[in-house]
Formats: sequence, structure tokens, C-alpha cells
Amino acid sequence: MTALEPLSTADFAAALYAHSERYWHNHPFHLRLHQGALGDAELRSWVANRWYYQKWLPQKDAAVVANCPVPEVRRRWIRRITDQDGAAFGQGGNADWLALAEAAGLSVEEVEDERHVLPGVRFATDAYVQFARTRPWTEAVAASLTELFSPELMRERLSALHTHYRWVDPAGLRYFELRPEVADADAAHAMELVTMYCTTREQQDAAIAALSFKCDVLWSMLDAIEHAHIGARV
Repeated sequence: MTALEPLSTADFAAALYAHSERYWHNHPFHLRLHQGALGDAELRSWVANRWYYQKWLPQKDAAVVANCPVPEVRRRWIRRITDQDGAAFGQGGNADWLALAEAAGLSVEEVEDERHVLPGVRFATDAYVQFARTRPWTEAVAASLTELFSPELMRERLSALHTHYRWVDPAGLRYFELRPEVADADAAHAMELVTMYCTTREQQDAAIAALSFKCDVLWSMLDAIEHAHIGARV
């Protein structure tokens, strides 16, 4: 069988950007969150479950670093680990997420011991980390490209929290205040890497499939949270 010709850079990028239609901003749970329709317990469940995903991001990024043979890529990608873990205790995105949990009325202890984490959220997150550990580094980078679509969603979420969930202490919203700018830069870097290093059609198709997989991971997480609270809304 004759190998397919590689997509042009423009067509490859367009195929990746097309996944914006599958991003979780359209999930019913997010729509209700932004409309102010979540109950207190639902919002707290979302914060506690999202923590499980957040806490694994540095190890996902460490897998990219471990699998990548290119020093220049590793030097830049490793910043993501510091962004999440911080340069010291109490710093970084994960510390900011725990501050959000406290602002929403959860204790750090109950979030960190994962008592609220749903099986579906755990399964989806673990699958994503395993993907990063076992697939080529370019595919793990491509999977991270959901960040292309996240900054505007986070800005919308920040506005919704200020408007509809005033019982959440605004001091705990630092994650959504700082993260959009970081996500913009990270997404641009990841797109640059994917278009630079995925040079064959096989690599390009694998990158597109990786981003599709990541969209499924995120959607599945919200499915689990949404279904866990259906009875409470009836």
C-alpha cells in the first residue's frame, strides 16, 4: 500500500483546531455551571474531582520529558511541571486549585485523600497518564492541545463564579485568573512542536487521534460528575 502524503502544515493545524467542536466547553455540566445552575454540592464535587486530574498533570508532563530525546524540547516542557507543582510549597497551579477547594467549602484533607473522586473520573485520568507514559512523546504533546481551546473557557468560568456563585470566596479564584495566559503560551508551544516533529502522514494522523482521545478523556470526566448528581436534581 502506498503511504499517504503528509498534510500541509496549514491542513494539519486545521485538523487539530477542528477538535474545538469536541472540547468539553459544550458539555451539559459546563453549560449549567456557567449558567449558574449548579447546586453547592455539585460545584464542590466538580472541584474535588477535577483535583484528581490536576494533581496528575505534573507526572503526565514528566512522562513527556522522559520519553523525549530532544534536549531543547525537554528544557521548555519541564516548565509545565513547575507551573503546576510550584517552585516551593504553596506555589503553583495545584496549590491554587486547593485554595479554590477551600474557598468552595472543602477541606484540603478531604480533597487530597480523594474521598470524593468518582470511579469514572479516576479511570479517565489514569488512562490519560498511561497514554502519556506509553505513547510517543509527540502524541502526548498533541493530546495536550486541548489547551488551544481552554483560555476562553476559563475566562468565562471566572465570570460565572463571580456572578452566580458568590458564596465561593473570591480569594480562591486565583487559578482561573492566572491560568489563561499560561495556557495560551503552552498551547502555542505544543502546536509548534507537533507541526515541527510530526512530519509523516502516520505521525500526523496519530497526533490528530491523540487530541481526539484527550477530548474523550475530558468529556468522560464530566459525564461521571453529571451522572453522579442526576438523582439530586430530580
